[in-house]
Parts: sequence; C-alpha cells; structure tokens
Amino acid sequence: MHTFTAIDFELATSEYTSVCAVGIVNVVEGQIVNEFYSLVQPPNNKFMWQTTRVHGIKAKDTIEAPTFDQLFPKLIPLLVDQKMVAHNEAFDRAVLKRTLDYYGLAFEDLHLPEKWECTSKIYRTAGFSKTKLSVCCSLMGIELDHHDALSDARGSALLYLKQADIPKVLNV
Repeated sequence: MHTFTAIDFELATSEYTSVCAVGIVNVVEGQIVNEFYSLVQPPNNKFMWQTTRVHGIKAKDTIEAPTFDQLFPKLIPLLVDQKMVAHNEAFDRAVLKRTLDYYGLAFEDLHLPEKWECTSKIYRTAGFSKTKLSVCCSLMGIELDHHDALSDARGSALLYLKQADIPKVLNV
C-alpha cells in the first residue's frame, strides 16, 4: 500500500486527448521520493475558455511546451510497472489511455494495472459525504492548490497515505 505513483492531468478542452499539464508523484514505502510536473502542448495548442477558467493555463503558456509524445519518454520511468493512484481514477486512466492512443503509443507497454486505486472512492466508502479533491484534502489537513496538476497528484498521494486516519476525522 505504501509504494505507488499518483497522477493528475489538466485538460485544455473537453477532449480527453487535450492534456495541457501533468503531475506525477512517486511514493516508496510511504515517502514521496519524486515529483514531476510539466506543461504539455495540447493538439493544435487549442484551449477552451471554460477549462482555462478552471486551471488558468492558456495557449501562450504551452506554446513552447513539449507535446505529449515528446514528453512521454520522460514519463515512462515514472510510470512503468507502478501501482497507480488518482482522485477519480477512471478519468485519469482514460486520459492517459486515450492520449497515448492519439499519439500511437501503447498503454500496454507501461504494464499498469487495469484499474487504479481511487482516493475519491476510498473516501466515499469510508463515509465522506462529499469527495471532491479539495474537500477531502481540507478535511484531512492537506494543503492543496486545486487544479495545479502536481498539487492535485500530491494531494491524491497524501490522501491515499492518510486513509487510516479517516475514522478520526469523521468522529471529531
């Protein structure tokens, strides 16, 4: 349970292939040992104002950023053979799969599990009535700069590590 990788993506549009930022946190034996963040140039560097309003990333911020396929060689050693954690894992897993497919890269080469650990589901199952990342982090005393991919990945990692403390928080 204490060795895993947490990941979070921000999107430029409603398309799951429009990654504009990625945050990855590697945890070994309960300790964060590596953090990675990069802006990513989405296809055609296209953004929707609605997504920019959420995370603040604009086309001018990613014009010089690598595309996902250019960045991917740096991501491989951070992801391959890892137990994966995300807040709303179905979303982040789908974004990774679809983006890799879009660029002709094989998800299977990462040797990741079919389903990942989901901190939203863990906290809902444990009794939290609201499981937005910002709400869970606030209740668990985790600092969060919401919609910053690295902060969100770190928040997910810390939520996963602190799940044994949930009963104390719910019984306060």
